[in-house]
Amino acid sequence: MEGRYSRQTLFKPIGIEGQDRIGNAAALIIGCGALGTAISETLIRAGVGKLIIADRDYVEPSNLQRQQLFTEQDAIDGTPKVIAAERRLKAIRSDAQIVPVLDHIDGPLLESLANDIEIIVDATDNFETRLLINDIAWKKNIPWVYGACVGSTSTMFPFVPGASACFRCLLPVLPAVNETCDTAGIISPAVQITAAHQSAEVLKWLTGNTDAMRKKVLHYDSWANTNIEAGISRMKNPSCETCGTNPSYPSLQTGNGTQYAVLCGRDTVQVIPEKGRVLSLTEVEEVAKRLGNPYRKTPYFVEMKSNDHRCIVFANGRLLIHGLKDIQVGRKMYHQFFG
Repeated sequence: MEGRYSRQTLFKPIGIEGQDRIGNAAALIIGCGALGTAISETLIRAGVGKLIIADRDYVEPSNLQRQQLFTEQDAIDGTPKVIAAERRLKAIRSDAQIVPVLDHIDGPLLESLANDIEIIVDATDNFETRLLINDIAWKKNIPWVYGACVGSTSTMFPFVPGASACFRCLLPVLPAVNETCDTAGIISPAVQITAAHQSAEVLKWLTGNTDAMRKKVLHYDSWANTNIEAGISRMKNPSCETCGTNPSYPSLQTGNGTQYAVLCGRDTVQVIPEKGRVLSLTEVEEVAKRLGNPYRKTPYFVEMKSNDHRCIVFANGRLLIHGLKDIQVGRKMYHQFFG
């Protein structure tokens, strides 16, 4: 579309050459919630050639207050976030190459997604996934842009391998309690501020304006009107398992057995089947019929009730048990369903 990026190319640090670089670039966004939707829309409107978006969840009514790509109908249908995002982004820019990945991110999957990309953007809500991103970024020498928002606060920083301490180095000084929007609430301005800063860092990197990238961690409170910047260069740990002299990238080491976990900040147990075990939606539907409770089948998952818990089983066999925090109960329910 002629003139589409004319206002962006008038910005001298980008120009026509920078716009060409943006159009040939590929970026990976981990998470498609509040930050992920805001950042992906910004990057698609900016002309980024290819965007890989990975997320394990589906749209719910509580998302609509701040997750800007989704509609009421998406929440009614329980549309997977990456599918709803792809549909909306393609409507914004039909020539965009969008790769939706509906799955839980683990080491092997992230390694495969991080091939032939220029940058990774963090749009998650937990330390574990960020440590995974951090490990793959240093292993493959790819920058990643950290972003977090909760309540009215925003925090962000671009981690560039070789240019700064890594995220694992910062763990001793990070909060012991990892609050999320599900536990402490959030206002949309905090999302937009965080996403805007992250998107700016992505555009700086993609256009070769690396000297303009942020050198200090930014923390901003849009309600209290406070702004703090903190340097982290002195926090680099020579024995760090990610960026030290003998890196082992521990977060990339994953087991092959069935995995059980309580999702961060939520009353939900997630079950990931052991490698090689595949459950079809037809098999899951048969389980739902056997239980004798109401169920709903979509192209992406089967939703069923069991012991007052709402269970979502995706096409790859991944199970979410809502209203539950006890992993042992989740383990028992999974084996009752699938043996």
